[in-house]
Amino acid sequence: MASPSAPVRPIASRSVAELVTEELRRSILSGDLAPGQSFSLREIAGMLNVSFIPVREALRNLEAEGLVLIRPGRSATVAPVDLDDLQAIYRLRRLLEPDIARHSCLLISDRELDRLASQAVEFGDEHLSMQAIYDAHHEFHLALFAPAATAWDTRMLSILWRAAERYIRIGFGLLDPDPNEHVRRRHAHEDLVAVFRQRDPEAAGQAVFTHLDHNEQIALSALGPAVKAPKRHRGAQPG
Repeated sequence: MASPSAPVRPIASRSVAELVTEELRRSILSGDLAPGQSFSLREIAGMLNVSFIPVREALRNLEAEGLVLIRPGRSATVAPVDLDDLQAIYRLRRLLEPDIARHSCLLISDRELDRLASQAVEFGDEHLSMQAIYDAHHEFHLALFAPAATAWDTRMLSILWRAAERYIRIGFGLLDPDPNEHVRRRHAHEDLVAVFRQRDPEAAGQAVFTHLDHNEQIALSALGPAVKAPKRHRGAQPG
Protein backbone atom coordinates (compact mmCIF):
# COMPACT_ATOMS: atom_id res chain seq x y z
CA MET A 1 0.00 0.00 0.00
CA ALA A 2 1.42 3.34 -1.01
CA SER A 3 2.34 5.71 1.77
CA PRO A 4 0.38 8.97 1.93
CA SER A 5 1.91 12.00 0.29
CA ALA A 6 4.04 14.20 2.52
CA PRO A 7 2.33 17.47 3.53
CA VAL A 8 5.26 19.46 2.17
CA ARG A 9 7.83 18.70 -0.47
CA PRO A 10 11.62 19.13 -0.14
CA ILE A 11 12.96 22.46 -1.38
CA ALA A 12 14.69 21.96 -4.70
CA SER A 13 17.84 23.89 -5.55
CA ARG A 14 17.35 26.75 -7.97
CA SER A 15 18.51 26.04 -11.48
CA VAL A 16 21.46 27.80 -13.04
CA ALA A 17 19.10 29.33 -15.62
CA GLU A 18 16.99 30.87 -12.83
CA LEU A 19 20.09 32.36 -11.21
CA VAL A 20 21.32 33.75 -14.54
CA THR A 21 17.88 35.20 -15.25
CA GLU A 22 17.84 36.91 -11.85
CA GLU A 23 21.33 38.40 -12.26
CA LEU A 24 20.71 39.65 -15.80
CA ARG A 25 17.36 41.11 -14.74
CA ARG A 26 19.06 42.90 -11.84
CA SER A 27 21.74 44.31 -14.15
CA ILE A 28 19.15 45.58 -16.63
CA LEU A 29 16.82 47.08 -14.02
CA SER A 30 19.69 48.80 -12.23
CA GLY A 31 21.02 50.22 -15.51
CA ASP A 32 24.34 48.36 -15.30
CA LEU A 33 23.30 46.91 -18.67
CA ALA A 34 22.02 50.05 -20.39
CA PRO A 35 19.07 50.31 -22.80
CA GLY A 36 20.24 49.51 -26.32
CA GLN A 37 23.44 47.81 -25.14
CA SER A 38 24.30 44.70 -27.14
CA PHE A 39 26.16 41.70 -25.82
CA SER A 40 26.98 38.17 -26.92
CA LEU A 41 26.04 34.98 -25.16
CA ARG A 42 29.78 34.27 -24.95
CA GLU A 43 30.38 37.50 -23.04
CA ILE A 44 27.60 36.84 -20.53
CA ALA A 45 28.51 33.19 -20.11
CA GLY A 46 32.13 34.19 -19.48
CA MET A 47 31.24 36.88 -16.93
CA LEU A 48 28.93 34.52 -15.04
CA ASN A 49 31.15 31.47 -15.47
CA VAL A 50 28.37 29.33 -16.89
CA SER A 51 27.66 27.56 -20.18
CA PHE A 52 25.67 28.92 -23.12
CA ILE A 53 22.60 26.81 -22.30
CA PRO A 54 21.40 28.60 -19.11
CA VAL A 55 22.24 31.98 -20.67
CA ARG A 56 20.11 31.19 -23.71
CA GLU A 57 17.20 30.11 -21.44
CA ALA A 58 17.60 33.22 -19.28
CA LEU A 59 17.48 35.48 -22.33
CA ARG A 60 14.27 33.82 -23.51
CA ASN A 61 12.77 34.51 -20.07
CA LEU A 62 13.85 38.15 -20.19
CA GLU A 63 12.60 38.53 -23.76
CA ALA A 64 9.15 37.43 -22.54
CA GLU A 65 9.37 40.18 -19.87
CA GLY A 66 10.22 42.75 -22.53
CA LEU A 67 13.69 43.41 -21.18
CA VAL A 68 15.85 42.07 -24.02
CA LEU A 69 15.68 41.56 -27.76
CA ILE A 70 17.29 38.36 -29.00
CA ARG A 71 19.06 38.68 -32.35
CA PRO A 72 19.80 35.93 -34.88
CA GLY A 73 22.94 34.13 -33.89
CA ARG A 74 24.34 34.38 -30.40
CA SER A 75 23.71 37.96 -29.36
CA ALA A 76 21.06 40.05 -27.63
CA THR A 77 20.29 43.70 -26.94
CA VAL A 78 18.84 45.31 -23.86
CA ALA A 79 15.39 46.57 -24.90
CA PRO A 80 15.42 50.33 -25.49
CA VAL A 81 13.46 52.65 -23.25
CA ASP A 82 10.02 53.03 -24.81
CA LEU A 83 7.90 55.82 -23.39
CA ASP A 84 4.79 54.34 -25.03
CA ASP A 85 5.32 51.32 -22.77
CA LEU A 86 5.79 53.56 -19.74
CA GLN A 87 2.49 55.30 -20.44
CA ALA A 88 0.69 51.99 -20.94
CA ILE A 89 2.03 50.71 -17.61
CA TYR A 90 0.82 53.79 -15.76
CA ARG A 91 -2.54 53.72 -17.53
CA LEU A 92 -3.10 50.21 -16.17
CA ARG A 93 -1.83 51.14 -12.73
CA ARG A 94 -4.29 54.04 -12.57
CA LEU A 95 -7.11 51.60 -13.26
CA LEU A 96 -6.08 49.13 -10.55
CA GLU A 97 -4.37 50.90 -7.66
CA PRO A 98 -6.92 53.63 -6.80
CA ASP A 99 -9.65 51.00 -6.54
CA ILE A 100 -7.59 48.89 -4.12
CA ALA A 101 -6.76 52.03 -2.14
CA ARG A 102 -10.44 52.85 -1.67
CA HIS A 103 -10.94 49.52 0.10
CA SER A 104 -7.59 49.33 1.90
CA CYS A 105 -7.92 52.69 3.65
CA LEU A 106 -10.85 51.24 5.62
CA LEU A 107 -8.96 48.09 6.63
CA ILE A 108 -5.35 49.07 7.29
CA SER A 109 -4.46 49.43 10.98
CA ASP A 110 -3.27 52.60 12.67
CA ARG A 111 -0.16 50.74 13.77
CA GLU A 112 0.70 49.88 10.17
CA LEU A 113 0.10 53.46 9.09
CA ASP A 114 2.47 54.62 11.85
CA ARG A 115 5.13 52.24 10.53
CA LEU A 116 4.63 53.45 6.95
CA ALA A 117 4.80 57.08 8.08
CA SER A 118 8.23 56.39 9.60
CA GLN A 119 9.32 54.67 6.43
CA ALA A 120 8.18 57.65 4.36
CA VAL A 121 10.54 59.87 6.36
CA GLU A 122 13.46 57.66 5.32
CA PHE A 123 12.63 58.29 1.66
CA GLY A 124 13.75 61.89 2.22
CA ASP A 125 17.31 60.90 3.14
CA GLU A 126 19.40 62.67 0.49
CA HIS A 127 22.22 60.15 1.00
CA LEU A 128 19.99 57.38 -0.37
CA SER A 129 19.46 57.14 -4.12
CA MET A 130 16.34 55.83 -5.83
CA GLN A 131 18.38 52.72 -6.57
CA ALA A 132 19.11 52.24 -2.87
CA ILE A 133 15.54 52.66 -1.65
CA TYR A 134 13.63 50.99 -4.49
CA ASP A 135 12.97 47.73 -2.66
CA ALA A 136 11.73 49.61 0.42
CA HIS A 137 9.60 51.81 -1.84
CA HIS A 138 8.04 48.69 -3.41
CA GLU A 139 7.35 47.27 0.05
CA PHE A 140 5.77 50.57 1.17
CA HIS A 141 3.17 50.54 -1.59
CA LEU A 142 2.48 46.83 -1.22
CA ALA A 143 1.90 47.27 2.53
CA LEU A 144 -0.42 50.21 1.88
CA PHE A 145 -2.61 48.03 -0.37
CA ALA A 146 -2.16 44.65 1.36
CA PRO A 147 -5.30 44.69 3.56
CA ALA A 148 -7.55 44.83 0.48
CA ALA A 149 -5.41 43.22 -2.21
CA THR A 150 -6.34 39.73 -3.38
CA ALA A 151 -3.74 37.24 -4.58
CA TRP A 152 -4.57 38.22 -8.16
CA ASP A 153 -4.27 41.92 -7.33
CA THR A 154 -0.82 41.28 -5.92
CA ARG A 155 0.20 39.29 -9.00
CA MET A 156 -0.95 42.06 -11.35
CA LEU A 157 0.69 44.76 -9.24
CA SER A 158 3.97 42.82 -9.21
CA ILE A 159 3.91 42.48 -13.00
CA LEU A 160 3.21 46.19 -13.49
CA TRP A 161 5.74 47.30 -10.88
CA ARG A 162 8.43 45.10 -12.39
CA ALA A 163 7.63 46.49 -15.84
CA ALA A 164 7.89 50.04 -14.47
CA GLU A 165 10.99 49.38 -12.39
CA ARG A 166 13.56 50.09 -15.11
CA TYR A 167 11.93 53.40 -16.00
CA ILE A 168 11.64 54.43 -12.35
CA ARG A 169 15.24 53.55 -11.54
CA ILE A 170 16.58 55.39 -14.60
CA GLY A 171 14.24 58.37 -14.62
CA PHE A 172 14.16 59.10 -10.91
CA GLY A 173 17.84 58.23 -10.58
CA LEU A 174 18.61 61.17 -12.86
CA LEU A 175 16.88 63.45 -10.35
CA ASP A 176 18.74 62.22 -7.25
CA PRO A 177 21.45 64.95 -7.31
CA ASP A 178 18.71 67.51 -6.60
CA PRO A 179 18.03 67.64 -2.81
CA ASN A 180 14.53 68.92 -3.53
CA GLU A 181 13.71 65.59 -5.14
CA HIS A 182 14.35 63.81 -1.85
CA VAL A 183 12.13 66.26 0.01
CA ARG A 184 9.41 65.80 -2.62
CA ARG A 185 9.71 62.00 -2.38
CA ARG A 186 9.31 62.09 1.40
CA HIS A 187 6.33 64.46 1.36
CA ALA A 188 4.59 62.53 -1.44
CA HIS A 189 4.58 59.35 0.64
CA GLU A 190 3.76 61.09 3.91
CA ASP A 191 0.75 62.62 2.15
CA LEU A 192 -0.46 59.17 1.07
CA VAL A 193 -0.32 57.90 4.65
CA ALA A 194 -2.13 61.01 5.90
CA VAL A 195 -4.96 60.54 3.40
CA PHE A 196 -5.33 56.86 4.36
CA ARG A 197 -5.71 57.96 7.99
CA GLN A 198 -8.84 59.89 7.01
CA ARG A 199 -10.59 56.57 6.19
CA ASP A 200 -12.25 58.28 3.22
CA PRO A 201 -12.34 55.85 0.24
CA GLU A 202 -12.80 58.50 -2.43
CA ALA A 203 -10.02 60.67 -1.01
CA ALA A 204 -7.67 57.65 -0.84
CA GLY A 205 -8.46 56.61 -4.42
CA GLN A 206 -7.94 60.15 -5.70
CA ALA A 207 -4.67 60.52 -3.77
CA VAL A 208 -3.23 57.32 -5.28
CA PHE A 209 -4.41 58.33 -8.77
CA THR A 210 -2.75 61.74 -8.40
CA HIS A 211 0.42 60.15 -6.99
CA LEU A 212 0.70 57.85 -10.03
CA ASP A 213 -0.12 60.61 -12.47
CA HIS A 214 2.51 62.90 -10.97
CA ASN A 215 5.14 60.15 -10.96
CA GLU A 216 4.47 59.40 -14.63
CA GLN A 217 4.93 63.05 -15.53
CA ILE A 218 8.20 63.22 -13.56
CA ALA A 219 9.51 60.05 -15.23
CA LEU A 220 8.55 61.30 -18.70
CA SER A 221 10.22 64.64 -18.02
CA ALA A 222 13.41 63.02 -16.71
CA LEU A 223 13.64 60.53 -19.58
CA GLY A 224 12.45 63.00 -22.25
CA PRO A 225 15.89 64.37 -23.20
CA ALA A 226 17.03 60.85 -24.11
CA VAL A 227 13.81 59.61 -25.66
CA LYS A 228 11.18 61.63 -27.47
CA ALA A 229 8.00 61.47 -25.43
CA PRO A 230 4.88 60.40 -27.36
CA LYS A 231 1.48 61.98 -27.05
CA ARG A 232 -0.08 61.10 -23.72
CA HIS A 233 -3.32 59.16 -23.40
CA ARG A 234 -4.85 59.69 -19.96
CA GLY A 235 -6.86 57.16 -18.04
CA ALA A 236 -10.19 58.20 -16.59
CA GLN A 237 -10.26 59.87 -13.20
CA PRO A 238 -11.40 57.52 -10.45
CA GLY A 239 -15.03 57.91 -9.56
